[in-house]
Parts: sequence; C-alpha cells; structure tokens
Amino acid sequence: MNAVGGLRVSVVVPARDSAATLGECLRAIAAQNVLHDEYEVIVVVDERTRDATATIARRVGATVIIARDPGAAVARNLGVTAARAEWIAFTDADCIPSRGWLRALLQAVEPSPGRQPALGAAGRTIGYDSATPAARFVDLSGGLQAERHLAHERYPWAPTGNVLYRRAALLAVGGFDARFISYEGCDLHTRLRREVGGRFEYSPRAIVHHRHRAAWRCYWRQQVNYGRGYAQFFMRYADELRWTPASELRAWLAVLRAGGNALLAYRGEDGLLRRGTFIKLLAQRAGFVRTYWNRREAARWRSGASRRARSTS
Repeated sequence: MNAVGGLRVSVVVPARDSAATLGECLRAIAAQNVLHDEYEVIVVVDERTRDATATIARRVGATVIIARDPGAAVARNLGVTAARAEWIAFTDADCIPSRGWLRALLQAVEPSPGRQPALGAAGRTIGYDSATPAARFVDLSGGLQAERHLAHERYPWAPTGNVLYRRAALLAVGGFDARFISYEGCDLHTRLRREVGGRFEYSPRAIVHHRHRAAWRCYWRQQVNYGRGYAQFFMRYADELRWTPASELRAWLAVLRAGGNALLAYRGEDGLLRRGTFIKLLAQRAGFVRTYWNRREAARWRSGASRRARSTS
C-alpha cells in the first residue's frame, strides 16, 4: 500500500498505561523532527478506561480507536488495519521516543542500490529515570537491547516498543498472533522473515526511553508473563523446538545456580545483577511451567497447528 498524501509512517501506540504517561509519550511523538504531514499517530484505547486517555490522545491530533478489552497484540493489529502509511512504527505508552526517532528509522529502510528491499528496522531502547533497583537491573542486564535480540541465531527479533515494519508485510502474515500472552513480537518477526523476507536494519540513533518496572513485584509479574509467552512460543514451533522433562530439570538447575550466586555477599552493580538475574529466571520458570505443562493450553496450540496444516495442504 502506498502512502496517502505525504504520509510515510503511521505510529501505533497501545494505551495500556496511565493518561499522564501516555501524554508524555504522545508529546514526544508530536515533537519528531520530521514534517507533520509525513506521519500519523494511532492510539488504541481500552473501552473500559475511565481516565482521560482518549481525550489526551485526540488533543494532540492522534486518531483514537476504542477497542473492547484489547491486549497488546490485538491493539497493534487494530492500529495496522487503520494505518494509511507504507511504514508502521510501534511504540508503547510507557515509552518516550527521542526527537530523531522516526527520522532515524525511516533513513534505515530507505532503498539502497544493490540491496534487497527493507522489511523494517529497530532502534535502541534505554531506561528512563531508572532510579530503583528493579529498573536499574533492567538497564544492567540489557533486557530491551534490540541489537542483542537481533543477533539470535535461529529466532532474531526486536522489542515492539521501538520497531518499524512495512505495512504490506504485516498484512501478508496476518499481523500479531493474539493468542500470545507475551513473545508475540518474536513470533511476528519469525513469520515475517520466513514468509516475506527482506533486510532488517538496526539503527542505534533511533532512541526510545522506556519506563522500566520500578518495583520488584511489578517486575516479577512481567517476567512471569514473559515465561508464559516463552512457553507458548515453544508450543507454536513445537516441530522445531523440543522441550522435555530433562530440559525442564536443566532449566531449574540454572535457577538454583543463580540463587546460589545471589546469596553470596556481592555489593554494588554486580550484586544487583546477580539478585535480579535470580528473580528473573525464577519468575520466568514459574510462568513457563504454568503454561507449557498445561494440557488445555497445549491442546489450544495443537488445534492451531492443525488448522495451519489444513490451510496449506
């Protein structure tokens, strides 16, 4: 699909945080150093929201979509459907894009002689006001570093808080898989690479500041959901990824080793990194076990695989 008028990119933002946080995100998007007629902003709001989220979004000129109980994947898919530009940039309401964010992403995907067309690009995500131990740990561990995730041998991907894709490619693969609790970004990137193809760029100048979870209990819940999504990823790609009771035992031994390291008297950043790693591994393991060994969940993903097989036969 070609851009409408002067539009080059549509920015999609699922509004899952407070109105104040969203307002800061949208003001940062409105301050981008590209012409205003080159991009549009689409905000997807849960219809149950009772604060001023929709009002704030409309005030800065964003298109607002009211959706019924949208998860992140559903919200982004709604944004893709409504988008009018050739490129779609995703960020989140707890993110603050730098002024040159969109320009850097768009420059990364510009046509280049002798190179295949671009599928998309990802930028650099850094912590914003990481004043608590939980938030500092995320910065130290590099949990949102796209460059690191894109270096994965089999399943490279980029966090969805700072990524750009060609709209036609997203439509070709059906967008995000809404069955995922998390890890839907890795699944999407995998399908895009396999079914559409094209070069994917990393642009370190496309910077987004992210508000990490400030409290350990909030970080714990986030990581439990990451573990659940990781288990779903194994179910989705069960023909490629084999997980056995022996695999589960090795994973728990890794948790125990991390716990032993956390008990040692390390101080400063090294101690925080060790303690945070134990919390992360334990939370993810709890989420993974809760999901992967659940018969009902396994049956749901097997039925999805059967439908895909029938559709391609």
